[in-house]
Amino acid sequence: MLRVWQQLRGERIIPVLLFLPSVLLVGLFVYGFIGWTGLVSLSNWNKLSPDYTIVGLRNYLELFVHFRFQIDMRNLAVFTALFVAVSLALGFLLAILLDQRIRGEGVFRTIYLYPMSLSFIVTGVVWRWLLNPGSPQMGSAGVNQLLDWLGLGSLKSGWYTDPKIGIIAVAIAAIWQMSGYVMALYLAGLRSVPEELREAARVDGASELQIYRHVVLPFLRPITLGAVIILGHISLKVYDLIVAMTGPGTGFSCDVPAYFMWESAFHANRFARGAAIAVVLLVMVSFLIVPYLIYSLRREARV
Repeated sequence: MLRVWQQLRGERIIPVLLFLPSVLLVGLFVYGFIGWTGLVSLSNWNKLSPDYTIVGLRNYLELFVHFRFQIDMRNLAVFTALFVAVSLALGFLLAILLDQRIRGEGVFRTIYLYPMSLSFIVTGVVWRWLLNPGSPQMGSAGVNQLLDWLGLGSLKSGWYTDPKIGIIAVAIAAIWQMSGYVMALYLAGLRSVPEELREAARVDGASELQIYRHVVLPFLRPITLGAVIILGHISLKVYDLIVAMTGPGTGFSCDVPAYFMWESAFHANRFARGAAIAVVLLVMVSFLIVPYLIYSLRREARV
């Protein structure tokens, strides 16, 4: 009995010892630094030397009345709406086209997925070239030059240099990169829809549009929800695309909270304000992800 007890005890301790380093590292470098960031956001650390004097919510109150942060939040709302909506629509359309078992499907699937293999830094550099508005001395460049060749010069734009549509130009680059990923998600979902259900709907006289509306889309609802969470999470913390493509832009037309956070903390040495922006972003991401996790857990429990 003693030997059996020792064996069972060893079987319980070994897994704990294996997971313990990971748990400690995650606890320290993730949750520990989240807690430290929250502490800094409540402090008076707005110069190079640390100052942990607690000032309460003063940094947050000053942040939400700051003109640049208000512009950033509007830009983030526009970017998120365009990025998520167009990526979902374009990805779903591409998935439907590939689901028709077209010849060369593997080639098209690879082409659509290729942008996802690039980092946002590379995407930003490429689209900075493509959306370069050109100059009076050098003439048009990139997309504007293509529009000139097609006789559509009236559609030329300043793109990311135009304060009115700067953030839209950034959204175009992000959509180009992530729509292929959404396509892959939807294509997997379309291939999982039982063909018997489609045939039964056709026998009942349903058109293809009605089949997609009443048969296919309900099956794809969990995939759509997951895609919205992933894309929304990416859009809320977008930073590298802004750095590589535009910077804050004319009149902060391309600025976002993450970029403002970086400049506040590491350029202006206003660490408390940078930490406050980081906490605001964390709360926004939590509002997006936590309900999804609760929904997933309840769905698994029902199954």
